[in-house]
Amino acid sequence: MSPWAERLRQRVNVPLLVRWQGGRALPLGQFDQPRVTMDVRDASGVAALLSPSLDHLGRAYVEGHVDIDGKAQDIIDVAWRLAEADAHQQAGGSGWLGRMAHRVADAVSHTRAQDSAAIQHHYDVSNAFYAEWLDPGMVYSCAYFEHGDETLAEAQQKKIDHILTKLRLQPGQTLLDIGCGWGALVLRAASQFGARCVGITLSQKQFELATERVRAAGLQDRVEIRLQDYRDVQGPFDRVSSVGMFEHVGLKNLSAYFRIIHDLLAPGGWALNHGITSTDPQNGATSYGGGDFIDRYVFPNGELAHIGTVLTTLQEGGLEAVDIENLRRHYARTLQCWSDAFEAKTERLKQLVDEKTWRIWRVYLVGCQWAFEHDEIALYQILCRRAGQTPDGLPWSRRWVYGAA
Repeated sequence: MSPWAERLRQRVNVPLLVRWQGGRALPLGQFDQPRVTMDVRDASGVAALLSPSLDHLGRAYVEGHVDIDGKAQDIIDVAWRLAEADAHQQAGGSGWLGRMAHRVADAVSHTRAQDSAAIQHHYDVSNAFYAEWLDPGMVYSCAYFEHGDETLAEAQQKKIDHILTKLRLQPGQTLLDIGCGWGALVLRAASQFGARCVGITLSQKQFELATERVRAAGLQDRVEIRLQDYRDVQGPFDRVSSVGMFEHVGLKNLSAYFRIIHDLLAPGGWALNHGITSTDPQNGATSYGGGDFIDRYVFPNGELAHIGTVLTTLQEGGLEAVDIENLRRHYARTLQCWSDAFEAKTERLKQLVDEKTWRIWRVYLVGCQWAFEHDEIALYQILCRRAGQTPDGLPWSRRWVYGAA
């Protein structure tokens, strides 16, 4: 047995069988049958195994230095256990250095051009690609499983209704949806709640399909889709929703982001921010290099703030938090639905995108599910309004959201 292989065996006990150049086989745990098999193709694959952070392992898989066979859920579980074992051996490693690098990168990111490029990198893969594994409404954000047994399509519609009900959206009111995706929320707000809506996105492909869907629904008189940066929108609006967008804003820009929402609101207006947060009070990336992988391949310049930071910057932006709801369990379930659909559509997806893109999204979806399940990241909905108002306009209870029961 080679020295590197022996060192690896001494550090981990996982249901993983490693094969070197299709020949020698190395079990890295006590098992009858491996749940995951990894074929190491070259020296870069070996290097990833010797320093198995999630970033190193993910890069090796995406770039073809290793091939991996097994269920997606098993693959990410094994990868996380390898990364955890390595991190413990490093006794703390370079966590502070990673945070410092994060701060330096933040200081030079999030211009309009950079934000537009980052959004297009993620969302402009192709509409057909997303349509294969999202629900029919193509809602690409955390669903709301009221009872836990809903289909993904049902849960996504419930999420939209949950948001619009929290906002107390009334017929004739104006609604701005920041980061409107493929238009599902504004379509629902106009058709079922009678609102007049503007949806904005930086994704060309989202803009095109959302515009087409508005036209097909005959809602051109009530819904306008714009290819526009949120910093360039002119108000006022009675209601503002932002779903799965503020992760792209940048930590240093959060106060200004919330100030813009404040300025866009009409007197007496309400806003709802729905977004992913870090569970690290210091706003650090997810553990073991997972955040580095996502930044490299999936969400360039994306940053997650702790809920404490979100609430502080929201107040700095002139807003008062009225209702806060943690939907972490709901996003874990949403991602499981997406990952299962992605796995089931493997052959079709490989016809739509190249092998590298398929590998990136495969590990990204199941990796995010794992992170939500293990309290690495969370999802909060924050209902807010302009600060400094009297409390007279606030409901006495949350029954307007959840009914009289």
